[in-house]
Amino acid sequence: MTDEGDPSPAEAGVRSPAADDLAWKTLDSWIDYTCPGFDVRADRVRYPDGTEGEFHTLTEPESVVVLPFTGGGDRAGDDDPSGDDELVVIAEWRQAVGRVNYGLPAGGREPGDADLAETASRELTEETGYVADTVEPLVTTEPVNGAADTVHNFFVARGCAPDGEQDLDDNESIRVETTTFSDLVERVLAGEVRDGRTVLGVLFYDRVRAE
Repeated sequence: MTDEGDPSPAEAGVRSPAADDLAWKTLDSWIDYTCPGFDVRADRVRYPDGTEGEFHTLTEPESVVVLPFTGGGDRAGDDDPSGDDELVVIAEWRQAVGRVNYGLPAGGREPGDADLAETASRELTEETGYVADTVEPLVTTEPVNGAADTVHNFFVARGCAPDGEQDLDDNESIRVETTTFSDLVERVLAGEVRDGRTVLGVLFYDRVRAE
C-alpha cells in the first residue's frame, strides 16, 4: 500500500510484476532441500510464451552488512578531520572458497527481528565485540537475484568501541582487526578484497562520502 503523495510504480520507473509482459506466473512452489542457513525452493512456472518449466531458487533470510567506524559517535567524539576514521573489519574462514575472507561484519535477520538497525547492532557486537553509538541505513541490494532471493541491507555504524562481548556461532572462525577506511578502499581497488558485500559497501560509501 502506498501513501498519498508516493510515486506510483510507473512513475518510479518500476512496473508491477503482474502487469509486466516479461513476468512468469508461479503455478506451484515447494522446498526441494533445506539445511542450516538456507533452503532451495522449486517453482513450477509458466513463461510469457505459455510454455511451462521448473526453476530453483536459493532462499535465505535477509542479511545486514555493517561499516563500523570508531569515530563519529557520542562516545568517540567527532570524525577524524581527514575523513579517515578507523574501521572495524573481520578476517573469517570461508569453507566454500577454502580461504580466509577479509571484510565487513555481516549477519542474518532472525525471526522476531522487527528493526534491521537493531539486527545490524546485534550482529556487529556478536561478531566483533564492538558496540555502536549510532546505526544508519546506507543502501539495500539484491546481489544474485538471478539465482537467489538474497537481500543485503547495508548500515553505517559510528562511535564503535570494544565494550561488548563476541558471541560467535559454532561454525564461525573470526579474527577482529581495525584499519583505516582509505586502506580498505585501496585494498578493494587492488583486488585484494574479494568479498562482494565488502566491495560494494566500501565503494558505495566512498561515493556517497565524496558527494
